[in-house]
Amino acid sequence: MRRSYEDFSVGDVYRSEVARTVTETDNLLFTMLAMNTNELHFNEEAARASEWGKPLVNSTFTLALVLGLSVTDTTQAGGVNLGWTDIRLPHPVFVGDTLRSETQILSVRESQSRRGYGIVGVLV
Repeated sequence: MRRSYEDFSVGDVYRSEVARTVTETDNLLFTMLAMNTNELHFNEEAARASEWGKPLVNSTFTLALVLGLSVTDTTQAGGVNLGWTDIRLPHPVFVGDTLRSETQILSVRESQSRRGYGIVGVLV
């Protein structure tokens, strides 16, 4: 559904209809494209010596994926992200994990600088 500003109400919760399983290719390509040199993302030996015992998925890939999964519910009709606050990654993500997105509407208000536009605050 392509939701417009008028369709959002504080307290609404949307769960992504699709899920995405993270692959090794996702993690390696994103890590290299971002030039992230932390070996916990691409070096099996270094990762085995860590508390997790296997490579971690790059956290900025995780953020991008979860936000992407929320687009259908929040910004498909042309909305944009104006900023992010309080980004938390409470659990590690590993190759083979399947992620979904859940978005809660926290605030809804008309834009003060752009007539005819609204601003929707969300927790993803």
